Amino acid sequence: MHDTTVLLIELGAVILGLGLVGRFAGRIGLSPIPLYLLGGLAFGHGGFFPLTASEGFIEVGAEIGVILLLLLLGLEYSASELVTSLRTQYPSGLVDFLLNAVPGAVAAVLLGWGPVAAVALAGVTWISSSGVIAKVLTDLGRLGNRETPVILGVLVIEDLSMALYLPLLTALVAGLGLAGTSVAMLVAVGTVGIVLLVALRFGRHISRAVSSNTPEMLLLVVLGLTLLIAGIAAKLQVSAAVGAFLVGIALSGETAENARSLLTPLRDLFAAVFFVFFGLNTAPSQIPPVLLPALVLALVTSVTKVVTGWYAAGRAGVGSKGRLRAGGALVARGEFSIVIAGLAAGTDPRITPLATAYVMILVIFGPLTARWTEPLVRGTKGLFDARRERRAREREQPAPPRAEATPDPVGGGGHAG
Repeated sequence: MHDTTVLLIELGAVILGLGLVGRFAGRIGLSPIPLYLLGGLAFGHGGFFPLTASEGFIEVGAEIGVILLLLLLGLEYSASELVTSLRTQYPSGLVDFLLNAVPGAVAAVLLGWGPVAAVALAGVTWISSSGVIAKVLTDLGRLGNRETPVILGVLVIEDLSMALYLPLLTALVAGLGLAGTSVAMLVAVGTVGIVLLVALRFGRHISRAVSSNTPEMLLLVVLGLTLLIAGIAAKLQVSAAVGAFLVGIALSGETAENARSLLTPLRDLFAAVFFVFFGLNTAPSQIPPVLLPALVLALVTSVTKVVTGWYAAGRAGVGSKGRLRAGGALVARGEFSIVIAGLAAGTDPRITPLATAYVMILVIFGPLTARWTEPLVRGTKGLFDARRERRAREREQPAPPRAEATPDPVGGGGHAG
């Protein structure tokens, strides 16, 4: 009974604290993710208020949070939208991968980490935060801009890539070897292909079978089905998160919309618990040694994301201002980077603090780049153009006439001795 009492007190304090910091973040226009991570650092080992009774419960809640994040992400897309984005945006997706995954892998190598850690850190730096970016675009009133479909297309490619990347990382972390990893990848590719095919041809029938006029029944069926499929996927080394994502893709139409409205508050609650749990596993003393590498990596990958957006929007015929806005909007990292780091935490304990610092930097910096990249580049270019024009005018002006030498009145040209 005493343990239950302590559990309730700790959970109540954590959830109340999350609500207060989330409200504060909303008032100052900031994503609550960095504050959730800071909360986890405060409640974790080596923090100010370490948890004792509720850590196990929070760990299970964190796993549910990841599953709900991916389920709601899948509900955002229909199978036809995913296939269309894959056909039209794959060059941009390839450039996105090369420009943003390579810096993470190179950083892991330079830090002396192993190949599994390099694959994990490549994923941390590669994937942008769909949730943060969508909110920023809404807050800035850019949903109707020409570059917004390009931004969403890049995010769709990244999200779909996770259905293949997460099983690969899961197999590597489990140490399955080349044969086991190949089998896991084949299972993942086959599963994704089958789900897309079934969703395209029979999506309406699946949605009709799951649908219910009673919100309670719809919530229970969709949540139960998602947890079941996620568990089976984890058993097959495909990743529970990918299983949840595929369930979301299989549902469409009115059923998907109703499920999304019912599950969004639940996702927000457990996603907050997930970020807290990630912070719990990071000792605050581990953050200062990795701040400099995290800052350098954040600066490099901010530039590479801007280049990615510039290229992707250019392919769609968007002008230079829109291309800069697209690049600045893609900078934020968040939930996926934390999910990846959490999967790989067992391979190298240094991944967790580095990923925490990296995400905290870019989840704060990302909304600023979305707002200011285009005006800043335009202003800088204006300064350079004005300086260039001034120099050109100076070169075009005629040189002042030379003063003619006057003859020496004495005539000797020298001084009298």
